Amino acid sequence: MSGQPKKKHICVGLLAHVDAGKTTLAEALLYSAGSSRSIGRVDKGDTVMDTHRLERERGITIFASQAEMTVGDLDITLLDTPGHVDFSSETERTLQVLDYAVLVISGIDGVQAHTRTLWRLLEGCGVPVIIFVSKMDLAEERDSDNPQSKLMAELQKELNAGCINFSADRAERDEALAMCSEPLLERFLEGGEITDSDAAALILSRRAFPCFFGSGLKLKGIDELMEGLQRFIIPPEYPQTFGGRVFKISRDKNERLTHIKVSGGVLKVKDTVTIDGVSEKINQIRIYSGAKYVTVDELPAGSVCAVTGLTHTAGGMGLGYESHGEKPVLEPVMNYRITLPEGCDARTLLPKLRTLEEEDPQLHITWKEFLQEIHVSLMGEVQTEILKSLISEKFGVDVGIDQGRVLYKETIENTVEGVGHYEPLRHYAEVHLLMEPLPRGSGLVFDTMVSEDDLDRNWQRLVLMHLNEKQHIGVLTGSPITDMRITLTAGRAHLKHTEGGDFRQATYRAVRQGLMQAQSVLLEPYYAFRLEVPFEQLGRAMNDIRLRKGSVGQPEESGGMSVLTGRAPVVLMNGYAAEVAAYTGGRGRLALEPAGYDVCHNTERVILDTIYQPEADMDNSPDSVFCAHGGGFVVKWDKVPEYMHLESCLKKKAAQSEVISHRRISIDDRELEAIMEREFGPVKYNLYRRPERVEMSMEHTELPPPRRQYVIVDGYNVIFAWDELKQIAQHSLESARDRLMNMLCSYSAYTGINVILVFDAYRVPAGQGERFDFHNIHIVYTKERELGDVYIEKLVAEIGKNEYVRVVTSDRMIQLTAIRSGVLRVSSAEFEREMDSVHRRIAQTLDNMEGAPAATLGDVIKKV
Repeated sequence: MSGQPKKKHICVGLLAHVDAGKTTLAEALLYSAGSSRSIGRVDKGDTVMDTHRLERERGITIFASQAEMTVGDLDITLLDTPGHVDFSSETERTLQVLDYAVLVISGIDGVQAHTRTLWRLLEGCGVPVIIFVSKMDLAEERDSDNPQSKLMAELQKELNAGCINFSADRAERDEALAMCSEPLLERFLEGGEITDSDAAALILSRRAFPCFFGSGLKLKGIDELMEGLQRFIIPPEYPQTFGGRVFKISRDKNERLTHIKVSGGVLKVKDTVTIDGVSEKINQIRIYSGAKYVTVDELPAGSVCAVTGLTHTAGGMGLGYESHGEKPVLEPVMNYRITLPEGCDARTLLPKLRTLEEEDPQLHITWKEFLQEIHVSLMGEVQTEILKSLISEKFGVDVGIDQGRVLYKETIENTVEGVGHYEPLRHYAEVHLLMEPLPRGSGLVFDTMVSEDDLDRNWQRLVLMHLNEKQHIGVLTGSPITDMRITLTAGRAHLKHTEGGDFRQATYRAVRQGLMQAQSVLLEPYYAFRLEVPFEQLGRAMNDIRLRKGSVGQPEESGGMSVLTGRAPVVLMNGYAAEVAAYTGGRGRLALEPAGYDVCHNTERVILDTIYQPEADMDNSPDSVFCAHGGGFVVKWDKVPEYMHLESCLKKKAAQSEVISHRRISIDDRELEAIMEREFGPVKYNLYRRPERVEMSMEHTELPPPRRQYVIVDGYNVIFAWDELKQIAQHSLESARDRLMNMLCSYSAYTGINVILVFDAYRVPAGQGERFDFHNIHIVYTKERELGDVYIEKLVAEIGKNEYVRVVTSDRMIQLTAIRSGVLRVSSAEFEREMDSVHRRIAQTLDNMEGAPAATLGDVIKKV
């Protein structure tokens, strides 16, 4: 699988909103390039690209199709993609193999909602885009006042300011190109020329987007577009090592076809391809052009083909040096139940339906064991009808598909540890998973933090594979889980008894056990909407959005209409477009785009309607299996922590945090001790000292008077250390002082401790200092140029010898003063906790006195 292609080859995709003229443009390009003898028409059902019976009956593209053409010295593979929003997943899978894209926009309708979606997908994949505005013959008939300039303004506003009219005058085009690059602009202003290579580089880097105008049906503007493809496209360079990207699976007369773009080396018949450890041979290489194909023995890099012989491939899969692709952005938002005719066995039909899921993985065909039903995920009504027709055509079964319901998802809002243990006789595996919530739209992230000394790398990889291989479901409604990080934190295998399937069981059970503990949140899909209504209907529109639990921004004005944008639940917006058309007399316009998932607006109702019992779901059990006395026994999920063999990672974290906290306190103490040693010399400790004998005569012993308790509070230090007081001080320092004084009054009254509150007046001009009693506490304002810590040091020296004194502050100098004087120092945070405790006891006492005659704080204090 080595070698270089003899001829340059690129893959160009055709994308558009439905009915924009995309397939007609494809026919015009193939005809102009000499690849077809006539221009097929969608309305006549004789196009090269739309070959399936359903496509010709409905006049829309349903399946991505391929055609080959040559323009000059360039071989081009055209990939025509579905334009209807219901088949967006087919379009999205095709994007990963495109070198360039031609985005077709109707000159009549302009930029549509799905056009914006396609633009974002192309941007996410980094695909360079060429825009072709079709149906310009009809647009010019409707508006003779220069429709091109109006459409260009719309493209630059709605898509990108780099959209440039390549159908315009050369000088105007070059000036617009120069504005896309600072070096080019400098050269252009100095009289330099903008070359085709300059334009091609800007297009490749997505800084410029050439726009062509015309009509596919009348072959208008087609030559200009083809010339642009030849002049401004830069074919990629491919490595000699083989690589390929699978973008589609289909079937032809029971032959399974894998559609591949060769991205490196050369692909040959009978080559062996290894897929997830399984080696398979390629039997046939086909190059399709519509329904027809030719077979070849080998194919160079850059080419697109379909091969037979591969049975383990799937859309998005990478072959050779290519890695697997990213998960799709667009997902179905509706879930439907497939109803079977009488006499049809669901278990017989289910494997057949799985073949359709291979072709479109987004169908997510599932068997609901607890409901005994087959469910499928679909994008909308059109796809629903197409699926019914396909099942009838391929399997001869006329199924029904019900009205469907929104496809919900579940996540968690707190961090939990899930534990799974699987130990029947002669089996063993234990898995611990840390499950943490992530922001909306994050999906599932899997990781490991286990040392290979504790669990072998192969076992860790196996756990991560089991996490990724299955669609894990939540415990509220049985919906898929999302938006969480699941990290392997511990695991254990048995040297003799562990088999691969043991870790699968332990992993699945750990996920479920964690979900059963967690605070689960139900999510529903949301639409981002853009609603245009006449001014007189604005109030009605805003009220409708509020009734549909939506959020809406400030109204804007555009083209004589009021424009509302926002988000709302999908389930409440379905069918609203028809309602808008009715109450606006056809003038209103509603555009909807998928906007991810958010918290469900009616969680309780959905849970009640679903009737899902997580503990009864045997396919997703949260319980574990342990072994004792030669046999296995089941332990319920809430009792698993009592039996598990490994330590909880959450408890370990809590213990580590506690150690760190104590360590920080001890460091502070050592720092203070170092200060003491510098001032007073080393501290000597007599570790061994003979105890002195003390003889006491009880007859002549006089008890000393009881020492009074004092708390000296550094006022401003406390104010800026406590969150409550700090917030008050931001608005009024005086209010913060008053609040602290009142709190200390209650504290002193309840505990009987004398309180001295000291405020530093060092920076107060001409401050004379002040001392006064406020209710039952003493207040001190220091004099000008008298530091608060100096005053507290004097006060401690004065009363600390004879009284029991505590100093409340986080100021290090005052703490040092307290240590020197032998009094107890208390940090502001510690005293805050003590204060909270006192206030809770006061409140509890008042509650206990409820029903008795009205009590005052004084009554409470007397009672205590």
